[in-house]
Amino acid sequence: MTRKLPSEPRRGFLGSVAAVTAAATAAALSSAAAAPAAHAAEAAAANSDFERWLDTIPGKHRQVYDAPEPHNAMGLMWSHVFLMTGAQAYAAPESDFGVVLVLRHSAMPMTLNDSVWAKYKFGGFLKIDDPQTKAPALRNPFTNLKPGDLPLMEAGLDKLIARGVKVATCGMAIHHYSLMFAKNTGGDAEAIKKEWLAAVLPGVFVAPSGVIAVHGAQSRGCTYCFAG
Repeated sequence: MTRKLPSEPRRGFLGSVAAVTAAATAAALSSAAAAPAAHAAEAAAANSDFERWLDTIPGKHRQVYDAPEPHNAMGLMWSHVFLMTGAQAYAAPESDFGVVLVLRHSAMPMTLNDSVWAKYKFGGFLKIDDPQTKAPALRNPFTNLKPGDLPLMEAGLDKLIARGVKVATCGMAIHHYSLMFAKNTGGDAEAIKKEWLAAVLPGVFVAPSGVIAVHGAQSRGCTYCFAG
């Protein structure tokens, strides 16, 4: 013969089961809700260097130059001209003007030092002659300028950086071209990429990509100018 549980213990037992079930459900929901937040925090941490770099763009009059090709260094020269003529046009100090120069795609080697220009023969690859030798450049002719390298000597990359221009190089271009050079030479792509990253000129920021650097600069109030 089956005995019935007294009503009070039965209610207590069922209440305990309900409480445990509710607690488990709440824990599951809490974990599910926390997962996206954790992923968002990880993403924010991963992008924090880029965000901080964007936050350093100076001035209230801001422009970004998008240079996907060397294009006779027009991106560098226009950056200089913007600073020079902006101060005249607005009767304001140069500190009121902010320039972002994004050197992406085939303009990426402009941000690398002389040693890799010589080793990987970027002058021949990009069809850029050294103004001094009239032969394919075995040095970076866009920084540490020699007389005659550019029509505007103040437009050297090192001089622009010293004046506060924010220069970004394209991380995707470094990755892409290291794969290409490795395939053509039988080298190791990761080793080449590591070497090029170490050869980025002082003051140049390696952005995840050039296009995201252009977008980020515009999100910080920079007007857009195509320089390629």
